[in-house]
Amino acid sequence: MRTVYVNGEYLPEDAAKVSIFDRGFLMADGVYEVTSVLDGKLIDFDAHAVRLDRSLRELDMRAPMQRDELLAVHRELVARNDIAEGLVYLQITRGAPGDRDFVFPDPETTAPTVVLFTQNKPGLADSAAARTGMKVISIPDVRWGRRDIKTVQLLYPSMGKMMARKAGADDAWMIEDGFVTEGTSNNAYIVKGNKIVTRALSNDILHGITRAAVLRFAREAQMEVEERNFSIDEAYGADEAFVTSASAFVMPVVQIDDAVLGDGRPGRVAPRLREIYLEESRKAAI
Repeated sequence: MRTVYVNGEYLPEDAAKVSIFDRGFLMADGVYEVTSVLDGKLIDFDAHAVRLDRSLRELDMRAPMQRDELLAVHRELVARNDIAEGLVYLQITRGAPGDRDFVFPDPETTAPTVVLFTQNKPGLADSAAARTGMKVISIPDVRWGRRDIKTVQLLYPSMGKMMARKAGADDAWMIEDGFVTEGTSNNAYIVKGNKIVTRALSNDILHGITRAAVLRFAREAQMEVEERNFSIDEAYGADEAFVTSASAFVMPVVQIDDAVLGDGRPGRVAPRLREIYLEESRKAAI
């Protein structure tokens, strides 16, 4: 049985409890991060911690722990659950004031709720899907306007994944005004010629930690990167496409709606970026 962390305690997962008045449950008033584990070490932890601080600030929510304390809890959970390859999820909510109210509770009297848990994912880096590529469908993007904050409001992305499953695809790309914003749980890219194109950072998309690392590695490898909006029609005509996320790393996309990209197999750019990302991330893991 997994050991989880709830508000300062390490507990068996079946003993972990959160109040029914917690604002994460009632209002989706919370933020989260997910950090990958490879070889028992944390990938990109510092960058995830920086983004967590930003999400908390944007929601006027106080940070319940210092970064070194968070790191210690992550490492302790990895050790207690014997995670060689997997994920550590962290969720922080505005807490449980004791009753339901739209107004934020007084942070001096209502402490944030802090929950961490692991997922064991053997073979996370050696993914069969990365060798075959994935299929995506396009769906309208009807989310709120602050997608740059990594909140626990994941209902529509969840619905999007179910739409994809119903259509016989693996995931969905969301479309706004004819342009791709991002995938349901990942950043989206196309490749045309030797150029990698992905949407620029704004409130419209999540500022992906893996995105930042992959684009840095791409530029260091002398690949051309263009950060701009690209249309779904442009994506249909791309040579390659891929997504990035903390749990998928770099994942090739071989079909978008009815448009098969290239010969229907991963091209050369995405697999090479995945190889570089995994190699460099392992070196820097803590």
